[in-house]
Amino acid sequence: MNHLKLLTLSLVLLISPFINAQNGGTDTYEFLDLTYSARVAAIGGSGIAVKDNDPNLALQNPALLNKEMDNQLTLNYTNYFTDINYGYTSFTKHYDSVGTFNLGMRYVNYGEFEERDAGGNKLGTFKAGEYAIVMGYGRELNQYFSVGANLNTIISSLYDYNSFGMTVDLGGTYYKKESGFTASLVLKNMGAQFTTYDNDNREPIPFEIQAGISKRLKNVPLRFSLIAHSLETPDLTYKNQIDSGNSLLGDTEEEKDKDGFFENVARHSIVSLEFIPSENFNIRFGYNYQRRRELLVEEKTGLVGFSFGFGLRISKFHLSYGRAAYHQAGATNTFSVVTRISDFYN
Repeated sequence: MNHLKLLTLSLVLLISPFINAQNGGTDTYEFLDLTYSARVAAIGGSGIAVKDNDPNLALQNPALLNKEMDNQLTLNYTNYFTDINYGYTSFTKHYDSVGTFNLGMRYVNYGEFEERDAGGNKLGTFKAGEYAIVMGYGRELNQYFSVGANLNTIISSLYDYNSFGMTVDLGGTYYKKESGFTASLVLKNMGAQFTTYDNDNREPIPFEIQAGISKRLKNVPLRFSLIAHSLETPDLTYKNQIDSGNSLLGDTEEEKDKDGFFENVARHSIVSLEFIPSENFNIRFGYNYQRRRELLVEEKTGLVGFSFGFGLRISKFHLSYGRAAYHQAGATNTFSVVTRISDFYN
């Protein structure tokens, strides 16, 4: 019991400097929270509680790193909005009795912009982008528990404004293979901005706590996942004077006030389903309620907040596609390729 109390106290002291009452739009380096994997995009934006041989999942939860990911190379690309593109590439290596290591890089290319003076005269063009080198390590403590950490070294270049920072992600996972049950806890983006854009304003990092569970059914090729995100911000609700309250849950503005607890719980939740008829093919679906509530247009709700995709193995390559609806006017398309380098020379 004394050890448990000490662990709890240490965790509280560790995360307390990073807890922020705001959620979204107030932090720097928010590209760290983008969805880089097609699989993760398809299941709603978080895959922290799925343990298999997919190294892309370790970007979100380094505790998922394991020996089944050895020698795998990943390539990911997302066609975002307004000509913005971003991606992630990584290589994973396992060493017996030491653990599993991951080295990768994620980037965002904001495109090319025209530079003009106060009179509107064109002076030239410039580009903007952000980059993060990711070094990850994961280790299985026993047959059920594993832990891991990611170190992110960040460089941001926005016209003549540059910034440098570092963050750490910590993860822990419980996995019982016999029952197909997984539970995970992740602390994301603990770190600091070492050099600022204007030398005066040091901005906060988008710290986040996520917890999740998944269950793969024994006699049915299905896996269900439930993720609780933004746990560092207990209340995600707010008054929206132009919001009629029409959503998937069918609540009204009056019901939102009365049932605020359930609305808030739903805003913290991501649910997903993976249909896995074979190891070579699967179909994925996800629903992110917070995304839907924040981005839908009441007159045309459409599929905002929903996502879907599939995975397919062809020869030595695992190919994945994910589409996530953020707004009635557009959705993101993410493509992933995973291959094991050793398959080409064995």
